[in-house]
Amino acid sequence: METVTPHHFMVLSSLLFGIGFLGVVIRRNLLVLLMSLELMLNGINVALVAFSRSGSNLDGSLFVFFIMTVAAAEVAVGLALLVALYKKRKSIFSEDINLLGN
Repeated sequence: METVTPHHFMVLSSLLFGIGFLGVVIRRNLLVLLMSLELMLNGINVALVAFSRSGSNLDGSLFVFFIMTVAAAEVAVGLALLVALYKKRKSIFSEDINLLGN
């Protein structure tokens, strides 16, 4: 039976980050864009925890804890902005946003 090595976690981390990056680049729905950003942050968190665990210290895990708290605040603010944008523009697509128009 094969054991899970830090290399496996790095592959998972890069896959998560890559899928999130593709979501940010390709999609135009702002809700999907926010979810893709969260996927990218989770990919980074997996890498930090893997390095922290392989190095036998808790620095990376502590850093992940702070990243997750900031990400939760980011989601709350982002969703509030999306609701306000939808009330004003009736759309959540990024190409429909024009701050200089009415």
